[in-house]
Amino acid sequence: MHDFRKLKIWTISMDIVVDVYNLTSLFPKEEKFGLTSQLQRCAVSIPSNVAEGAGRNTNKDFAHFLSIATGSSYELETQLLLSERVKIAEERQILAIIEKLHLVQKMLFRFKNSLLIKK
Repeated sequence: MHDFRKLKIWTISMDIVVDVYNLTSLFPKEEKFGLTSQLQRCAVSIPSNVAEGAGRNTNKDFAHFLSIATGSSYELETQLLLSERVKIAEERQILAIIEKLHLVQKMLFRFKNSLLIKK
């Protein structure tokens, strides 16, 4: 088991959640059950899956949850880009979050691979 609170991936992912909540607080109220909800759920899924994986007994199990977190990160990126396309968010707001997201995606990929290499 790993202490997820000490993992940089988890910490940065938590920062992304805060960024997404701050961004979606500016969205129109009619988006509450649309993109706002989707963005928030995807963002929360990333650190949540890192934490859940950290609590598993094997590296293979942990790697599985890192894969789920990776999928959520790409889903979040897509929804952020969509928010810009439909003009409910500005490019500068989106790019700041996506920059952190790309860092997390790289970290997830490397960490997952390192877990699978370990016996």
